[in-house]
Amino acid sequence: MSIIAFWSNEKKETAQTLSLVALTTYMSIEHNYRILDITTAFNDKTMEDCFWNSVRQKELAQTLGARSGVAFETGVEGLIKIINSNKTSSSIVANYAKVVFKDRFDILCSPMSASHEEYKQVANEYPNIIDMASRDYDMVFVDISKKMPEEIQKQILEKADVIVYNISQKLTAIDNLVELRNKNPFFKKNNIIFNIGRYDKFSKYNTKNITRLLKQPKEINCVPYNTLFCEATSEGKVAELFLKIRGLEKKKTMFSSTVDRNEVFAKEVARFSESIIYKLEELKMKL
Repeated sequence: MSIIAFWSNEKKETAQTLSLVALTTYMSIEHNYRILDITTAFNDKTMEDCFWNSVRQKELAQTLGARSGVAFETGVEGLIKIINSNKTSSSIVANYAKVVFKDRFDILCSPMSASHEEYKQVANEYPNIIDMASRDYDMVFVDISKKMPEEIQKQILEKADVIVYNISQKLTAIDNLVELRNKNPFFKKNNIIFNIGRYDKFSKYNTKNITRLLKQPKEINCVPYNTLFCEATSEGKVAELFLKIRGLEKKKTMFSSTVDRNEVFAKEVARFSESIIYKLEELKMKL
């Protein structure tokens, strides 16, 4: 169905992965979509740690007698072997993904490659995997790693129905984005929306000011920094957190000079979700 790619041209971290995690966890709870997150990271388990405690997994592996450094035939490597053997079937990607919410939200975990050369071989298969996944899921979200070969990054961006460009709250980042859009017309396309991760509302470079600097018709998205969310991402408890704070985005705060920070977080993630849905609908109407 729909492919949504998260990408950034910045060298430093933009909280891209955590923004994607917040968005897709919320959408899988609040909307009737079947969602897959694909993490393409090399030697980085950030997304997995959001839903499963890696320390407990290692303890379990030791209990079961698994040898250190030996991967089970699961995940993206196992999927690639099946694809290359021409034994594919319907829902093949789902068979190699890990379940967060049954029939609603899955994760295709990052490669377990030991070297960057091995990783590049795996990365070359992602465009094909994304095509296959889009047949089985309503929405496929791809977290594009900066360590992927540039040609593969480009292929995924061209496949995407919507591109979420992640930006930090720095003048240099804004200037670099403006320069990129001036040099490359691809990044002026109507299917690109912007997001600020770990958003600080007290910064001079807030969503309204950056929206104005980028000359966008609608206020750009953000995922605010939130202590509970930050802790949950390292404890494997993101799904539980979103179930716990469910409904805060609909709360109407009246006659109060302060707003609960968890409420602000939930409202902004909900707004982000609606902007994705609106953009997809808008693009369909123009076909």
